[in-house]
Amino acid sequence: MSHAPDLRTRLRFRFRLAALALLALAATGVHAQSAADVELRRALDAAARGQAVPAHMSRHPAYGWIEFTALRRNLATLPVAQADAFLQRYRGQPVAEAFREEWLRALHRRQDWAAIRAAWAPTIGNTGLRCIELDARHRLGAVDARWDQEVAAIWTSSGNALPDECNAPFAAASARGSLTPALRWQRLELAAAEWNPAVMRSAATGLPEAERALAEDYAAFVQAPHARAAQWPKTARSRLVASHGLAKLGRENPDAAEAQLPQVASALGFDEAERGRVLHQVALWTVASYLPGSAQRLSAVPLPAYDERLHEWQAREALSRSDWRAALAAIERMPATQRDSSRWSYFAARMHDLLGDRARAQPLYARAARDATFHGFLAADRLGQPYALCPIELPADASARARIANRPEMVRSMALVRADRPGWATREWNAALESFNDAERRLAVAVAQDNGWFDRAVFALGRQPEETRLYTLRFPLFHDELIRAEARRHNLDPAWIAAEIRAESTFNPRARSPADARGLMQVIPATGQAVARRLGEPWAGADSLYDPAVSIRLGTAYLREMKERYGLPYVAIAAYNAGPAPTRRWMEQRPGMDADLWIETISYRETREYVARVLAFSVIYDWRLHGQAAPLSERMQGRVDVARKPFACPAGSLAE
Repeated sequence: MSHAPDLRTRLRFRFRLAALALLALAATGVHAQSAADVELRRALDAAARGQAVPAHMSRHPAYGWIEFTALRRNLATLPVAQADAFLQRYRGQPVAEAFREEWLRALHRRQDWAAIRAAWAPTIGNTGLRCIELDARHRLGAVDARWDQEVAAIWTSSGNALPDECNAPFAAASARGSLTPALRWQRLELAAAEWNPAVMRSAATGLPEAERALAEDYAAFVQAPHARAAQWPKTARSRLVASHGLAKLGRENPDAAEAQLPQVASALGFDEAERGRVLHQVALWTVASYLPGSAQRLSAVPLPAYDERLHEWQAREALSRSDWRAALAAIERMPATQRDSSRWSYFAARMHDLLGDRARAQPLYARAARDATFHGFLAADRLGQPYALCPIELPADASARARIANRPEMVRSMALVRADRPGWATREWNAALESFNDAERRLAVAVAQDNGWFDRAVFALGRQPEETRLYTLRFPLFHDELIRAEARRHNLDPAWIAAEIRAESTFNPRARSPADARGLMQVIPATGQAVARRLGEPWAGADSLYDPAVSIRLGTAYLREMKERYGLPYVAIAAYNAGPAPTRRWMEQRPGMDADLWIETISYRETREYVARVLAFSVIYDWRLHGQAAPLSERMQGRVDVARKPFACPAGSLAE
């Protein structure tokens, strides 16, 4: 039976959190919210409630967003003149385009077709809004050949469902006869390739009766393959639909797809590409679960049907069986660009090593070791050489940085992100970046970090190769003292905790995933509550996970629990991402396998990449914290109190 913490425990916990929060604030160099930030947040909240906003806020750089917030409350009755005035007043600013999108939808609901045309901007690319404008033109009698072409372009733009706003212009085009049978068949084929029988049926509705019956049978086959396909006409369309239908079945039931393929292929005259489409899916979804017969099904796929994913799985399947020769052969069959990556150069070297051919392994390790990646670091360990790192810093030009920070879009963007309006902040950010050159864009990332907005380094850097070397920007050390304190408390490596935060949230304390994981360490509320209970500390509810101190406190405690349960950090990282059930299955499937091979044979792509990413990030954060790093091969085993490795920029690198 559990008991609520007593008053002394609650007070002790609150004092600890307050102390940790102060440590974090002191360490970051980022000041608490200014009075202007607090006022903007309050003004936006007041406008959303329909309350008055202080008159002096009209001078705030982001006042347009306050007006936007107030106007959007009453779009159903907003006078057109007032909306037009707002659009004119903020013409060219992101807030005007944000309002325009909502205003067009409101006008569509109001069926004010003339106002829609007046408010329209040709730069709008949103498909639903484009359909609203096409609907307005039709209602006003402004249809012509160009209108038909625009409707047809949207109709054939995807094999998946299109926005509901498109139904009216599609119906109008059908009535005009411009949505021809050829266009209907084109959309049906696109939908077959997307494995979407509902869209196939929708596309078939306007076909002539004789054609419609066949189209509906095509849709039925994609939904659930049937024997009637053998009687279809032997056309390219029948073969396309049948091969996609069997490919879809291959994902759901590989055995059934493999059993039905010979009869359908023979009846319709499949070529190698059509057979390969089905066999690709049969093999992929067999090997992704390491089911019996994986190797045989992989070998049955025609080589032209292989893509990078299937090449990887062929190598991975051989690794899972410790068949080093088969794994090496699979790697050597990869396209050169894939084979020469640090990942597959490393594993090719490992296979040569395991087969006793160290001479052939050495140059492959050397190629991989030139990259500052998980596999590059592992290769450097195998060679006993420093880790490759060629860091650069932004020029120390305070005036240039200030000029970027004072651009109107940047001022508004930073104010909005501090006011917890990240979507609007991103609109302003994107508008600013459109006018920046490469040097200015990098300075903008630094300005964003000055304001506590760290994920801009992920989204805005990388357009030029050298930008990957801006490690200070790409791997921020925010909440440094808080991380170190919790690492000491739980006897964990602080570089590991920082790496988890970087991988989970890029240091965004307000991050929230579709699975409702929250905060810096993306803790699910139920997990956070359970960890708090095990620690004997009070639980303040799901929203408390947005507090950096709470998130790091509970996330680090959970990491310690995972490490204690599984013994090895790399397994604990997998469990942190995927949960205990799949982690237990992977351990049972491949007990005693070397860490690098075990990680590569994780069946979930997300978890496989996540483990490698966190481990690589931990090496970089070790460098940021200490200037050197515990070897990755030791770190994976939980040994960090060992001789540390230096970093060096390889000869012939971008730094030269």
